[in-house]
Amino acid sequence: MALGLDDVAVGTWTHPQVPTGCTVVLPPDGTLGAIAVRGQSPGTREAAALGPAGKVEVCHAVVLSGGSAYGLAAADGVVRWLEEQGTGYPVGSAVVPIVGAAIVLDIGVAVPHARPDAAAGRAAAEAATTADPPEGGHGAGAGCTVAKVAGLEHAWRGGQGIAVRRAGDLVVGVLVVNNGVGEVFDADGTALVASRAPAGVPRWPRDHDGPLGASGNGTDDDGPAAEGPASNTIIGVVATNARLTKQQAHRVADLAHDGVARAVVPAHTSLDGDALFCLATGRVEASVDRVALLAVEAVEEATRRGPLRSVSTGPLDGFPGGAVPGRADTPDPS
Repeated sequence: MALGLDDVAVGTWTHPQVPTGCTVVLPPDGTLGAIAVRGQSPGTREAAALGPAGKVEVCHAVVLSGGSAYGLAAADGVVRWLEEQGTGYPVGSAVVPIVGAAIVLDIGVAVPHARPDAAAGRAAAEAATTADPPEGGHGAGAGCTVAKVAGLEHAWRGGQGIAVRRAGDLVVGVLVVNNGVGEVFDADGTALVASRAPAGVPRWPRDHDGPLGASGNGTDDDGPAAEGPASNTIIGVVATNARLTKQQAHRVADLAHDGVARAVVPAHTSLDGDALFCLATGRVEASVDRVALLAVEAVEEATRRGPLRSVSTGPLDGFPGGAVPGRADTPDPS
């Protein structure tokens, strides 16, 4: 079951040569959707419609993609594919699929021909199954990096991770794509994925408030390199069989960000575009607080699992100074 739910399908598309890709989550018809954004540098689609003030309640798919703003085009392919299935908001004799999307600025953005596009989104939708998707460097997690507080040259691979929590009949499943600027920590404070910079090198923002912390588009003699103000983002989907209102689903998505803050330090910075969707299929009665508690726990675990499941496959184009190794030496988190 994808994300612990037998009526949710997940598909991925990963570029065969360039580290980038997209991940598509397809819930059953009638699923309610919402989004909560905490980072200051987001790239999203349908965020206003799925936000707490938006009139739209139904969500037919969510696309998570690399490629920065270019990657939002992946959602176009999913929209067309859903239209062909007759899935969408009815408008006269036509249907209009509501497809939420969020992107990360991954390594693949530097390779124009490889950015996820409509064809990539369609391929991911066509490949969707009710089996759990691969973790680590697949789909939207393929070109992600983490622990960039001392510069990208000292970073590690990021990736996508999944986690599921249950309480009786209630199920909350999560998929998180971790491309955060922060380092990844365990619940006891142990650093799981920390910057590879040697001791004494400034870490942003605690030791350095220069370009990485401000403009994010350069370097100076006192601080680390930066790739841009939006090159760090954690995005994901919280899927649950709970019956929620639009406002309750938004609250679950908003509170689920606490799981990001538990796993990544710093989190929700001005350099991050952190965004989480909530998809509620409406099968089980449950309080919003119970759903949110499980969502926080699942997001916390999934945020860690992405980088821990990533394995280096060789040099990655776009990294300053060459390749950034993966975490093949990290213990399996399962």
